[in-house]
Amino acid sequence: MLKVAAAQVGAVDLNADRSDTLRRILKLLEEAASQGAQLVVFPETTFTTFFPRHLFHDQVKLDEFFERGDDITQSPSVKPLFDKACTLGVDIAVGYAERTPNGRGFNTAVYYSAILGRIISKYRKIHLPGTVEPFDNPDAVNQLEKRYFEPGDLGFEAFRAPGLVQDAVKAGTMSTNAKATAGKGDPILGMLICNDRRWPEGWRCLGLQGVELVMCGYNTAGWAPDLWGSRKPMTFEQAEAEALFSHMLVMQANSYMNACFSISAARCGVDDGKFDLIAGSTIVGPDGHIIAESKTKGDEVVVAEIDLADCRQGKEKTFDFDRHRRVETYGRITQQTGVIEPPLLEEKLS
Repeated sequence: MLKVAAAQVGAVDLNADRSDTLRRILKLLEEAASQGAQLVVFPETTFTTFFPRHLFHDQVKLDEFFERGDDITQSPSVKPLFDKACTLGVDIAVGYAERTPNGRGFNTAVYYSAILGRIISKYRKIHLPGTVEPFDNPDAVNQLEKRYFEPGDLGFEAFRAPGLVQDAVKAGTMSTNAKATAGKGDPILGMLICNDRRWPEGWRCLGLQGVELVMCGYNTAGWAPDLWGSRKPMTFEQAEAEALFSHMLVMQANSYMNACFSISAARCGVDDGKFDLIAGSTIVGPDGHIIAESKTKGDEVVVAEIDLADCRQGKEKTFDFDRHRRVETYGRITQQTGVIEPPLLEEKLS
């Protein structure tokens, strides 16, 4: 058994004091630890507001939202979180804006292992939504990730995290037959960020590595008709309900189709009194059912105890990839990006 948590973070304004935000984050970690959580998932761009909704002309101001250096655990503005995780003996997955030493920008998440005292995996968001330039509509909610970030270059790599379950089989201690050791080693984890969760390709890449738990932080607008399209007019309430529905849909469906647990952690609430972000932090089982979910749109910890052995039924029966996948028919998925429709029919059919 493994006790996990989603740390949902409520509203964070554009000019919020970062030390105040960090105190809130630390409080969530402590609360999760007090409930026995061994692993806590934090949102996308955990430490700041979701700045890609804003257009910055001042590079100095923009850079305030990024963490620099190869090792974020040593960044002064966020180091206390990793120190606290180490002290509490709790693993964390946390999202942030990364500025590499050569100046590249990525929307990034890292996994910190408390037992090892270091980061053991990094993921950079691949499916960047939105536009490079702001919408013409001056009242639009913009999404400028394509302006500030590059698509991730680390792929969808699963990894094992030590120290989370007892009696995990280690390399060299029993048969090297993969089927004999399946589901018996240290937990197999994977990370996605926000919009990635809507694209099944990332989930399947992780599923093909036997992933047992997918972690996903997100900032999802409750109102953004210029981003989504507005063919069907909606009220604010209807739009938020639709955004929440689609979030739940992809977390539940992809968890089921890859026979894995998932944890999604929201940055939510109303930033700056006008930018609405959905909540909906959830822990989902490999059968697609919601195990636990948030009840508010503010700071909240969602905790559940899960049994990774529950993944085996799906992986060995309905979604036994080795027996049922037909890769010879999937070529279009990797050979084509945009839609290519079949030819139009002739006006008169013979």
